Amino acid sequence: MTSVDLDAVRRERDRIRDTHLKPAGQRPPSSARGLHHTALISSDVERTVRFYQDLLEFPLTELIENRDYPGSSHFFFDIGNGNLLAFFDFPGLDVGPCAEVLGGLHHIAISVDPQRWQRLVAKLDEADVEHAVHSDVSVYFRDPDGARIELIADPLGEMYGSQVL
Repeated sequence: MTSVDLDAVRRERDRIRDTHLKPAGQRPPSSARGLHHTALISSDVERTVRFYQDLLEFPLTELIENRDYPGSSHFFFDIGNGNLLAFFDFPGLDVGPCAEVLGGLHHIAISVDPQRWQRLVAKLDEADVEHAVHSDVSVYFRDPDGARIELIADPLGEMYGSQVL
């Protein structure tokens, strides 16, 4: 990792915020209706279903053939509030492991009720899923294919006590 001038980074962040971030009452409405789904890649459909439905308690809502690649599955999990987490498998393509790259996925943060968050952290412990708890409301772990997932007990639109929406 190269050396970073943290003061310069902070000044640039402040400049961007001052230039582009409008107060809540002055922002135009979004052109979007919401996140329809986020799609990840699965190397094993059943293992992914067991992880997300059985361990994390996100119900499987559909399992269909991928319209773009015959033989591939496209399947969806309910992550609440009308949002879906989706997966594709690509049998025969020999897709490599998850990599963190520019433009790539860093993590998916999913809001859960604080009591459910505690239960799910205990389930991660019981299942020997390596994880890290931060700030008593956030737990990070990797799914069976290496995607980084965060379960956060903060409400939607809030991050560690600050409104972000």
